[in-house]
Amino acid sequence: MKFSKIPLLLVVFSSLLYGQNQKFTMAEAVNGLRSNLAVKNISQFSWTPDGKSYIQGARNAYLITDVKSAKTDTLVSLSRINKNLDDSRKLKSLPPVKFISPNKGYFAQTGTYHWLEKSGNDWKVTPWAALNSGAANTVVLEDQKSIAYTVANNLYLHRNGKSVAVTQDTDPGIVNGQAVHRQEFGISGGIFPAPDSDKIAFYRMDERMVTDYPIIDWSVTPAKNANIKYPMAGAASHHVTLGVYNAKSETTSYLNIDGDQEQYLTAVTWSPDSRFIFVGVLNRDQNHLQMNQYDAASGNLVKTIFEEKSDRYVEPQHPLLFFPNSNTDFIWQSQRTGYNHLFHYHLDKGLVSQMTKGDWLVTDILGFNEKKKEIYFAATKETPQERHLYRVNWNNFKMQRLDEAPGMHSGILSKDGSMLYNVYTNATTPRSAQLINTQTLKSQNILTAENPLKNYLRPEIKNVTLKADDGTDLYGKLILPTNFDPNMKYPVIVYLYNGPHLQLVTNSFPQSGNLWYEYMAQNGYIVFTMDGRGSSNRGLKFEQAVFRNLGETEMNDQLQGVNYLKSLPYVDADRMGIHGWSFGGFMTTSFMLKHPEVFKAGVAGGPVIDWRMYEIMYTERYMDTPESNPEGYAQSNLLDKVQNLKGKLLMIHGAQDNVVVWQHSVNFLKAAVDHGIQVDYFVYPGHEHNVMGKDRVHLMQKVTDYFDQHLKN
Repeated sequence: MKFSKIPLLLVVFSSLLYGQNQKFTMAEAVNGLRSNLAVKNISQFSWTPDGKSYIQGARNAYLITDVKSAKTDTLVSLSRINKNLDDSRKLKSLPPVKFISPNKGYFAQTGTYHWLEKSGNDWKVTPWAALNSGAANTVVLEDQKSIAYTVANNLYLHRNGKSVAVTQDTDPGIVNGQAVHRQEFGISGGIFPAPDSDKIAFYRMDERMVTDYPIIDWSVTPAKNANIKYPMAGAASHHVTLGVYNAKSETTSYLNIDGDQEQYLTAVTWSPDSRFIFVGVLNRDQNHLQMNQYDAASGNLVKTIFEEKSDRYVEPQHPLLFFPNSNTDFIWQSQRTGYNHLFHYHLDKGLVSQMTKGDWLVTDILGFNEKKKEIYFAATKETPQERHLYRVNWNNFKMQRLDEAPGMHSGILSKDGSMLYNVYTNATTPRSAQLINTQTLKSQNILTAENPLKNYLRPEIKNVTLKADDGTDLYGKLILPTNFDPNMKYPVIVYLYNGPHLQLVTNSFPQSGNLWYEYMAQNGYIVFTMDGRGSSNRGLKFEQAVFRNLGETEMNDQLQGVNYLKSLPYVDADRMGIHGWSFGGFMTTSFMLKHPEVFKAGVAGGPVIDWRMYEIMYTERYMDTPESNPEGYAQSNLLDKVQNLKGKLLMIHGAQDNVVVWQHSVNFLKAAVDHGIQVDYFVYPGHEHNVMGKDRVHLMQKVTDYFDQHLKN
């Protein structure tokens, strides 16, 4: 019996056609790139100490690959580990392992650190350190025998089989060993072990003078209050000192740091010989930085290495980085020339040289090749919308780009600088990874990820460059509706942030920057996003254009985007919406009140409404204090402008927000009631500053429904 091939071909063709026209579900648009649409990656990449092999995570295993032969073997598997463990100790899954050699590593599980070590053809697991209950902020010291950690507000050190309490403060207003200054100034932790592992520097923060602020837990009945310390602009700030614990003598001393108790201490760095501690001492006005050297034993000031001053602000974000095998020469990253660059300092001679120069900035230091006198780093030299990998010789300053493809590159350098792992993405490349031999610059591809979105209906995306009122280039993206018809008029969503320390528009995958934008495009919207002045990675002039007047320059730039949109024949200027979160929520609300004729609807998430109620460190950097800049604070305050609202505004806040506290939007609601202005409002109980996880699907559905209600009808 013969079967006709024609129906089968039709089935194949129709399936192919359907496959290329799938639409995103809301769950895929929100969380897809972290779940079923995730781009293939090399997990937990690390070089072996000799740089001749690399290790990566796999499903319940770790693999090791020889660079020269490209041969991959299983280094260790879950089944191989469990083979030598009794039932009570068997692992259900393979935890992240920190390998210190191909034959040895360690991992943490339920508060206990374990050694994982090869023994013949088998691997054995040996308990190493059982930390006290509630252990957090763990740091493994260089000797790989000691672990520093915190429990509640105190610091502990596990060493020689026991945990010792380094601090024993009982007042909850004193915090040891944790990040301070609201994690500004590049601060991510509060424990700084010396290279010799015999001493630990740590932050001690006295918050008792800072006003308590209530964060209510609504998940219990009756609701329960948990006060936090939240220093608001112009108010009292916490006092920070640096302790030094000597593990051999089990004694603690404190650095003798002069100055205002409300000053900021950052860029904490040990000298390689463990004799000195360097601290960036920044005044509360944030316009004068002193890089001080302190004797670790006595705590006394040795000298000030250099100072940086500004008529606006100085923002240190990186510790010192000493050259290999040197106790005297180090790299300091500074924006003093207008862009973040690398400066070579000597402890006695002072500034030796500026090693990188130009109207671009260094974004990350990858490491050294000591033999070649080279420093490896990532930078924006080609364009602010991309990152590329470079090296510079610290003697002759010869600089060389190491990658070839356009896009956003990041790298991991082997310890000796002989091999460089380069992974990148761009508009058409979901992810690609290469190994670069730094001697020959020959590249070996080890990953070309397939496009997980290939079966979906994708929008056309246009890169846009506009001009600010001072002639500065502004980069944006225009995302057109799928099945776009230039003869139709479409509603528009403007998504923005436009605040410091964030960049939305880069040459990365997906080209849109966000699958929710594409979801909206699939449902008949134009989406526009642009980085205006004030946002990051464009240098100080670009960032500091907003100084003392947050919201004004940013709106002027975004209005250039609005004017561009209105110039397009397929844009319906009467159906424009705006959406943003945090600083973007502030911008959204500002637009709806200060330019009420522009947007028909807005959704503002976690918005700053009154900068006097935001944290000191961030706010005073960009706005100075309310006392010294009353005009700027008054201009940016949105509470007395609510009566200007004409369009529809939905405001959303997390009930446990400890960054932009809930009171911002609550006060806005009170102002709206006082003026008889109707606004829409929604709260997410159990969420802090943003709504993440599965509940984010609910959030973005609510945002989408709001725009559908007011821009499509």
